[in-house]
Amino acid sequence: MPDKKDLTRSSSIIGSPDSMIDSFLTEAKRLGPLESGAPRARLVFALDATMSRQPTWDLACRVQSEMFAAASHAGGLSVQLVYFRGFDECRSSRWVADPRALTDLMTKISCRGGQTQIGRVLRHVRAEAGKAPLKVLVYVGDAMEEPIDDLCAVAGELGLLGIKAFMFHEGQDPDAARAFKEIARLTGGAYAHFDAGAPQTLSALLRAAAVYATSGVEGLTRLAPSSEQARGLLTAMTGRKP
Repeated sequence: MPDKKDLTRSSSIIGSPDSMIDSFLTEAKRLGPLESGAPRARLVFALDATMSRQPTWDLACRVQSEMFAAASHAGGLSVQLVYFRGFDECRSSRWVADPRALTDLMTKISCRGGQTQIGRVLRHVRAEAGKAPLKVLVYVGDAMEEPIDDLCAVAGELGLLGIKAFMFHEGQDPDAARAFKEIARLTGGAYAHFDAGAPQTLSALLRAAAVYATSGVEGLTRLAPSSEQARGLLTAMTGRKP
């Protein structure tokens, strides 16, 4: 099915109701193509959808439109949703250019227990970059349960391809913090911590990441005076305070 990619090792979906997957595929197929000739930056929006993530998944549904709004003045943004959950499920949507379309996709997905699959996300981003220019990965998660050296190896490849990883971390897991910071460093991106109880923080982080995707460091610099989160990302990326 051309509109959706299954990033699992096997074609079978373990523990995923057929009706939910069918709904996801139907919605992905329904979305129209991008306007012909519209210059859009491409951003992968990846989320941990394991069981602990449901409150933050719901939060991300509410605030993801900030990415599109922030990028609209610079030609717009094309976003691909990637998520993992369960024991062997990692999926990606088609590329969309409308926040309502992305919300429709996200609201059909519920979180389910399982281990993190960050390595698959990184490898998928690497593959997507081989098809068309891709500048930014935004990852939202709270845990890391994989060999960190394996993740760092792929992150280094993304860095060589010019893909910046913005790793947004909820919670206090020290292993996740260490891994996320290293992935960000190796790609030349940025790490930021947020609290799901403060939705405006994640909203501002997504807005800043989108501005970077469309306008680079210059755009992030313009946003910095009015956004604490943009200032933090800019400092992490450049090593100096704006």
